[in-house]
Amino acid sequence: MRSWLLHLHSKKVLLFFCCLPFFLLVYKIVYDALGPNPAEALIRGTGDWSIRFLCIVLFVTPLRVWTNTPALTRFRRIIGVSVFAYATLHLLCYAGFDMGFDWEDISKDIIKRPFILVGFLAWIFLSLMALTSTNAAIKWLGVKRWQLLHKLVYGVAVLAVVHFYWMKSAKHNFKEVFVYAGILGFLLLWRFLRTIKNKMPQTS
Repeated sequence: MRSWLLHLHSKKVLLFFCCLPFFLLVYKIVYDALGPNPAEALIRGTGDWSIRFLCIVLFVTPLRVWTNTPALTRFRRIIGVSVFAYATLHLLCYAGFDMGFDWEDISKDIIKRPFILVGFLAWIFLSLMALTSTNAAIKWLGVKRWQLLHKLVYGVAVLAVVHFYWMKSAKHNFKEVFVYAGILGFLLLWRFLRTIKNKMPQTS
């Protein structure tokens, strides 16, 4: 398993799997398989995959610790950029299909509707992390400042759940919200408890 994780082409394989949901959406567009409301299907689909990849990227560190597999860390960047990519597609689908790329109306809508504002803030945080995901950015910022900046992912997790909750509240459908909230809540709690444990004085 560890030899596969360190394989020369392992990142390419992961990138292919990260792109599969996008390919599936394109397939459904081409073959008119998005259902009676294609615009809504694309907005919801890209949003769903954003939060799914967010769960996956936050799961990398616990899995690395539990399995003692440091090689998993090398995949975190690809998954993190995938979160940003699907979130950007989600935003573009909303801007295009719901708002017709009318930027004035979009800005008013962001201010008027809290769940849009929360989602937009999450995207801004993701943008900051995506723009600083390169080795050059790490060198420029310094490791400590880079690590501090990328803790924004925890804020993204909270904002994503709130955004998803408000979106689903219109139809009083909270089953998926509870699933994602449970997963992300567990992953954030694990990190909090691990931080507390690491700060405690070690006894011999």
